[in-house]
Amino acid sequence: MAGDATDALPFWNWLPQTLLFWLATVAVLVAIGTALGWLIAALRRGPEAALSATGRGLRDAAQDVTRLSPRRVLALTWLTIKESIRRRAVVVFALFILFVLFAGWFLDPRSSNPARLYISFVLDMTRYLVLLLALLLSAISLPTDIKKRTLHTVVTKPVRRSEIVLGRMLGFTAVGTALLLVMGPISYVFVVRWLAHTHKLLPADLELAERRWNSAPGDSAPPSPLALNTTIDHGHQHLIKIEPRPSVARDGRHVGPFPAEGRLKTDIGGGHWHVFSYEMQEEDGGAGGARMEYTIGPARDMLVARVPLFGRLGFKDRAGRDSEKGINVGDEWEYRSFIEGGSAMAAIWTFDDRRICADNFPHGLPVEMTIEIYRSHMGKIKVGVRGSIWVRRAGTDDWVWVRTFEAKEFIPDVQFIPRQLRTSEGEEVDLFGDLVSDGHVEIRLLCEDMKQYLGAAPHDLYIRAPDASFELNFAKGYLGIWLQMVLIIGFGVMFSTLLSAPIALLATGTVLLLGMFIPFLRDLAAHRIVGGGPFEESIRMVRQENLVIELEPGLKTTLAQMADRVVEMGMWLVTQVLPDLGKFSFPDDQGHFCVASGFDISADMVLKGALGALGFLLPLFAAGYFFLKTREVAK
Repeated sequence: MAGDATDALPFWNWLPQTLLFWLATVAVLVAIGTALGWLIAALRRGPEAALSATGRGLRDAAQDVTRLSPRRVLALTWLTIKESIRRRAVVVFALFILFVLFAGWFLDPRSSNPARLYISFVLDMTRYLVLLLALLLSAISLPTDIKKRTLHTVVTKPVRRSEIVLGRMLGFTAVGTALLLVMGPISYVFVVRWLAHTHKLLPADLELAERRWNSAPGDSAPPSPLALNTTIDHGHQHLIKIEPRPSVARDGRHVGPFPAEGRLKTDIGGGHWHVFSYEMQEEDGGAGGARMEYTIGPARDMLVARVPLFGRLGFKDRAGRDSEKGINVGDEWEYRSFIEGGSAMAAIWTFDDRRICADNFPHGLPVEMTIEIYRSHMGKIKVGVRGSIWVRRAGTDDWVWVRTFEAKEFIPDVQFIPRQLRTSEGEEVDLFGDLVSDGHVEIRLLCEDMKQYLGAAPHDLYIRAPDASFELNFAKGYLGIWLQMVLIIGFGVMFSTLLSAPIALLATGTVLLLGMFIPFLRDLAAHRIVGGGPFEESIRMVRQENLVIELEPGLKTTLAQMADRVVEMGMWLVTQVLPDLGKFSFPDDQGHFCVASGFDISADMVLKGALGALGFLLPLFAAGYFFLKTREVAK
């Protein structure tokens, strides 16, 4: 129930603060519920009788919950499952299959990141269908049974109200779980099937390669790199560069200006790359020249679960002083700050993680970046904007240059920091012996081109640990959908014990809708929305005034701002008592599913999500019990 202030903390630091906040919130809700119960009873029976009735109700509730019968709960759960099947809950599965069958017609594999597109589609589709099912079943079932008097045969038996509420929650959860267990594997096969592809070399490029290999050594000028293009498959193609390096056979005979065999990476296209392996085969004893035999493997880095080690981001301004932010180049989205090329500006990431050691990274540190490029002038149209990476020597202000590279905009780019580096003075240094100290390392990014800019955010650069299992990560994504489903079932059952079917459906739907927009409501409550609150925004719309210009002082402006403060307080209360359903989707820092973005869902995220859902379900179960206890059923 806590806000997002503690979300970034490690689990064991997060748990005490969240648990304390949860206990305080539950205590307040119990106090408010008890006071309301006493007030209603006092209006009916008088203060003294109300006090006795309230105490007796709390005592009965404690006994009811502690004396739950697993056998009766299981029987009620099975009854709920059969009722859900009779209400055609399997229609959701039929809709899912229908969407999967026709999805391939509408999803474009030529997108810049087809893996994110396909994975996001199956996760979103499953999420909306299952949440809709949970909404309809949980909010309508109990009021319908009461209206048709089918619940009367249950409550007249020795069954506790708490067992009815728990049986309903477990029954609906079992139905949704069964659907997810079937939809998950189908979704996985759909994603793998549609993303699987490979390429071939263009015939003209293959002919060019063989001709270059078979060319006789001529002038002394070094040959240029050999650039080969693949065929266009799944809406994209790749470039393969083979650097010149003359090969010599065992008998000392020259066999061409390029290596006779090799294993290379293609460039990154569509968010992935392939392994290109080749070997030059001589025909007719060498008289017919060499012929290239090659293979292009399956896509790499497409269906992955990266394990990133994130650091803290800081900046240097034009004078080389520490700064929290870089330059704003005019983007409306202030997610990234920019550093200027040819100046003292820099983006510096500081890592403090004991996993950064020689045992875990014996060959060096793979640093992955996804940065933004802003050009103030075109420069050389065929040359990209250059950046460079540096590492600070432990305990000093000295920076050691690693490499200069051509920046790739919004494309994951791995820049490897080797174990052995050389300073500007020619001194050889060891990465873990001289630059990394007890898991502490600082990495600096510079823009090397004058008046060009590189944009960076805290998670745009990270050290990439060995990848986790994508299949397990995909299952964690479905676990997040399951947690959201259970929460909606909890709210639906709770509302259905008090309200009629249409009102319970409306109330649960409102919770579902607000739960998807909790971050926006938090910004609204914190007065972080540009243009002010809803009343101030309405004045701007009528007057057609700019959002960033202060309203003209006056009575209307004052009243509108006062009304907005009341709305903001209400929004704050909503954010404290309703679940942020987006958090249970395990998003990255940009709001995308971690699974679709290619990042591993950590154990901390899973534990926080599971305990967060449990923190909501316990009060919902208790409230559902009290509402059903006070409702006249079969009396």
